Amino acid sequence: MTKALIKRILHYVKPYAGFLIAALACGILSIGLTLAGPILIGDGVDLIIGPREVDFAGLAKILLLLGGTIAGGALFQWLMTLCTNQVTYRTVKDLRTEVFGKLADVPLSYIDGHAHGDLISRVTVDIDQVSDGLLQGFSQLFTGVITILGTLLFMLSVNPPITLVVVVLTPLSLFVASFIAKRSHSMFREQSEVRGEMGGFVEEMIGSQKVVKAFGYEQRAESRFDEINSRLYTCGVKAQFYSSMTNPCTRFVNGVVYAAVGIIGAISAIGGGISVGQLSSFLSYANQYTKPFNEISGVVTELQTAFASARRIFEVLDEPVQPPDSPDALVLERCDGDVRLADVSFSYRPEQTLIENLNLHARPGSRVAIVGPTGCGKTTIINLLMRFYDVREGTIAVDGVDTREITRDSLRGMYGMVLQETWLTSGTVRENIAYGKPGATEEEVVQAAKAAHAHSFIKRLPEGYNTRINEDGGNISQGQKQLLCIARVMLTQPPMLILDEATSSIDTRTELRIQKAFANMMEGRTSFIVAHRLSTIREADIILVMNKGRIIEQGRHEELLEKGGFYANLYNSQFATDA
Repeated sequence: MTKALIKRILHYVKPYAGFLIAALACGILSIGLTLAGPILIGDGVDLIIGPREVDFAGLAKILLLLGGTIAGGALFQWLMTLCTNQVTYRTVKDLRTEVFGKLADVPLSYIDGHAHGDLISRVTVDIDQVSDGLLQGFSQLFTGVITILGTLLFMLSVNPPITLVVVVLTPLSLFVASFIAKRSHSMFREQSEVRGEMGGFVEEMIGSQKVVKAFGYEQRAESRFDEINSRLYTCGVKAQFYSSMTNPCTRFVNGVVYAAVGIIGAISAIGGGISVGQLSSFLSYANQYTKPFNEISGVVTELQTAFASARRIFEVLDEPVQPPDSPDALVLERCDGDVRLADVSFSYRPEQTLIENLNLHARPGSRVAIVGPTGCGKTTIINLLMRFYDVREGTIAVDGVDTREITRDSLRGMYGMVLQETWLTSGTVRENIAYGKPGATEEEVVQAAKAAHAHSFIKRLPEGYNTRINEDGGNISQGQKQLLCIARVMLTQPPMLILDEATSSIDTRTELRIQKAFANMMEGRTSFIVAHRLSTIREADIILVMNKGRIIEQGRHEELLEKGGFYANLYNSQFATDA
C-alpha cells in the first residue's frame, strides 16, 4: 500500500525530475565535501606532533583545504535546498489544483454526502502534510542514507577492523526505528481522520452560529466538540508518544556505537595500529555516521502523517466523476422552453423512493408553480431539471431532446435560478451581479439592478457598485443579498427560470415590486416556481400539487379551489394561519 502511494506521488514529481536530479547531485557533492573534513582534521592533528615539532606550513595548507570544503559543502547544501523547494511546491501546487478540479467534476451527491469542512481539510491541511512529510522529508531521507554510505567508505579507508564494529552494531539502530514506526502508523492514520472530522464540525458550527445561538445549542456543541477533541487528543498523544520514542532510542544506540569506536580505537592507537589523528577522524566519522539515524527517525514521524494524509487526498481523486457528456451531445444555443417530464422516477438512496412516475408538460412561456408539503419532492424536481442529478427512470426533455443528450453546461445556461438560500462570492457588488455574465457592461449591470429594485440600496452603500461584499455577504442584510441574486439572473435573461422561494427574505412592499419585475421577466419564458406562500402563485398557468413524490392535483388557482381538495385545504389553512 505504501509503495503504491509513493509511486503515485512520484507521478506528480515526474515533470520536475530535472530539479530532483539536480537536488540529488548537489546533495551528494555537499555530503562528499562535508565528509572530507574529518580526514583533513586528522591529518592536521598528526602534524602537531609535540612542542616545537608543529608543521605550520603543512597545517596552513590543510586549513585552506578545510575552509574550501566547508564553503563548498555549504554552497551545495543551499543549492540542494533550493531545488528541493522547487520540486516540493510545484508538485503540491499541481496536486492541490487537481484535487480542487476533481471536486468540481464529482457528482453533486458526493459533495452532499460529505462534511464540507472535511473536504476543505483535504484540500488544505492534508496536502500541506504531504508537502512537509513526503516531499521535504524525502530529501532528508536521501541525504541521511548517502551520509551513512559515504561515512562507511571513508571509515573503511582509515581502518577496516574498527569499521566492522560499527557495521555490526548498525542493525540494532535500524531495528529500534522500524519497531516503533510500525506501531505509530495506525495512530497517525486515525489522527488524520479525526482531524478531518473536527474540521467539518467546526466549519458547520461557525457557518451556522446564529442558528446555534438561537436554539441555545452552545453547550451541546461544546460537548460534541470536546468529544471529538478528546479522541483527537488520545490518538495524537499515542502517535506522538510512539514517534517520540524513536529519537532517544536511536540516540542510545548511537551512544553505544560511539563508545565502542572510542574504546577499540584507543586500544588500537596505543598498540600503534592507527595514529592519533586517524583516531580523531574515526571518532568524527562515528558521530557523523550515527547522526543521520536520528534525522531519519525524525523523518519517519513526518512520513507516517504524510502517508495518512496522502490516502485521504487520493480517496478524493479516486472518486468516480459524473458521467461525461457524450461526444455527440447537443450544445443548446437557444431553446423555446418546451419541457416535458415523462414517467420520471428518482431516489437519492435506492432503498427510499422519492419520485415515482412523474409526468409534466410545461409549454413554452408557461408559468408552472410547484407546491406541496415539505419533503414532497419540489426541490428534487429542480435538481433533475438542472441535471444536478440524473433521473433513474423515464426522461426529461427540452424542446423534444432528452436532457441526457444535451451538454450540462449549455442546458444549465438555459436556466436562470434564484434560490431561497442566497449565495454571494467575495468581491464587489458589480462582480456579484455579473457573475453569470462577466463581460456585462456597466449599463447592463445597473439596468439589472434597477429591474430587481436593488439599485437604490446599492447607491447607499459606501462605494456603490464597487463596495466589496464579505464572504457569503456578511456585511449586508439577507433581503439585500436576495435582491443581488435576483439582479444576477435578470442580467443573464435566460429563456427558462427557476424561482425557489425567491422572495422569501424580502419585505412585503418590496416583494410586490419584485413580483411585478418577475412578471415582466417571465413574459415569454418558461418558469418553474416553487412556493410555500400560495398567495404568490395565483397567476400561474398551472399549479402542480405534490405529495409524496407524486402530482396529486393540477390546474389553475381558481380550479383547484373549486375542487375543494388538497390544494384548497392547504390554501385555506395558510390564510387561517395568517389571520
